Amino acid sequence: MNTFSPPRQPSNAFTLLEMTIVIMVLLALISIGLLTNNAVKNWQLGREASETLRTVYTAQRLYLSDNPTASVAALTEAMLLPYMPNQPAAMPTVKSLTGATLTIKVTVYPPVVNNSSGGTYDPSGNSKDSLWDVGE
Repeated sequence: MNTFSPPRQPSNAFTLLEMTIVIMVLLALISIGLLTNNAVKNWQLGREASETLRTVYTAQRLYLSDNPTASVAALTEAMLLPYMPNQPAAMPTVKSLTGATLTIKVTVYPPVVNNSSGGTYDPSGNSKDSLWDVGE
């Protein structure tokens, strides 16, 4: 004799496989967000550096227009400070991607960011993109 058994009702709980897939998707989204955030931070540092370089570049041009016989190689930070916007007490600096404070070389035209060994600092790899440089 066959006994009648009612049909099984579906379970409302998540299976282990479903939970694993949900966790993997969440981890992937978090990873993408962190990578995007780092790229945006690096871009912001480059943008701030280029804005600072543009103010120094403008100060150089203003000084040289007032002193047409002056040589760019003879420029000093003290000469350019009166031509900087808001009359800062010291020449502005920029932050590198690693957080180091870098100075600006004012004896070249256009000005560049010094790396720690006296060379030009431009991690973007392109001197015409207006990130970490004045551009063209």
